[in-house]
Amino acid sequence: MESAMRLSDLLILAEAEPPAPPDSAEKPPFIDMLKEEYLSPDKLVETATTYGPKLVAAIAVFVIGRWVARFIAGMIVQASRRAKVDETLLGFMRNVINLMLLVVVCIASLECLGVDTTSLSAILAAAGFAIGMALQGTLGNIASGVMLVVFKPFKVGDYVELTGTSGKVVEIQMFSTILLTPDNVRVVVPNGNITGGAISNYSAESRRRIDLVIGCGYNDDLRAVREFLEEALTAENRILDDPEPVIAVAELGDSSVNFVVRPWVNSEDYWAVKFDLTEYIKLGFDERGFTFPFPSRDVFMHQSDAA
Repeated sequence: MESAMRLSDLLILAEAEPPAPPDSAEKPPFIDMLKEEYLSPDKLVETATTYGPKLVAAIAVFVIGRWVARFIAGMIVQASRRAKVDETLLGFMRNVINLMLLVVVCIASLECLGVDTTSLSAILAAAGFAIGMALQGTLGNIASGVMLVVFKPFKVGDYVELTGTSGKVVEIQMFSTILLTPDNVRVVVPNGNITGGAISNYSAESRRRIDLVIGCGYNDDLRAVREFLEEALTAENRILDDPEPVIAVAELGDSSVNFVVRPWVNSEDYWAVKFDLTEYIKLGFDERGFTFPFPSRDVFMHQSDAA
């Protein structure tokens, strides 16, 4: 009896309609709610009013900034080409500069949209610092190359002494300067080493002074030696009258009396006059019987009687 009653109750429950979810009729479907919340005319007008000017400004900054970046990169490349930088390096440099400026333009565009770029700027700054540390020597050479081009302590064709190496300047590149020594050896000197040391430019001035030290013996007639040296300078027509040449007794050495002979010549005549003048003086000394003393030593021998 009891089991029959339970069975009838289950049948009644099975035939009954399932209960409706609470408040199902009160909530609209999700699509309708989305349209009402974000796609209604009022919301669209409000969104366009709020973000429209920012979007237009961001697009304008990106377009104009990209054009400015290309223009600046082109100007730098043209300046480097006038400095005779290698064409392969110019292409690489153009791409790097353009990329760096484009990153700056993108950050400025994002800021126009209201995006917080503080974290992005910090990441880029850290990456730039790491790259700068890794390329410290290379970037230093580039900066030194720019200084050499701007301040021009020497130019192509000058005869200079850089970091202990003397030669004619063949080319000034972005990273290094190329010299050609008198014996036709090509020397590449990093620009960073050049700006960090002394630069001797022998071609910068139009006139140079020849410094000769001529020694004669103590038994020679000093007045006759001086007259001959004056004659030697007068016979050389490439020696300038202004400034006036100097001939003077500079030192009473251990084995010789030393004259200084200092004539002035044009820079391009320096080596030729120096070589010819040295030869002329040597031949003149031989003809007149003057001596070129050389270091000597006197040995005194004492003989003592045996005990």
